Amino acid sequence: MSDKPGFTIKDTSELDRDYGKWVLVRRSLGIESFGINIVELAAGEDIPEHNEVDRDQEELFYVISGSPTFVIEGEKHPAGAGTFARFDPEIRRTVVNHGDEQATVMIVSAPRSSGYEPMSWA
Repeated sequence: MSDKPGFTIKDTSELDRDYGKWVLVRRSLGIESFGINIVELAAGEDIPEHNEVDRDQEELFYVISGSPTFVIEGEKHPAGAGTFARFDPEIRRTVVNHGDEQATVMIVSAPRSSGYEPMSWA
């Protein structure tokens, strides 16, 4: 779409998809201050269970489509499109698609030490 100094606009179809089920949003847009990617999970797929202690990353997951299940510290939490889930770095988590259709989940992350300061009204 558009890639000029100071901004980048791309359609989802233009994003880097060279890593299987991962859509590399951050890399495709040249984002440097936070991580953002999309994972497309076919029926039966998951992402590796993990925590983010080593990188001190707080993560936010957003279910774009489908009905995946968040497994948090071994406990299952079914989710549908429109669901947000936030995780401290220490929490072990994964996303599993037990459904029959693809589940698409966006994951945003940044170190807690990033220095982010919310606007007063937010």
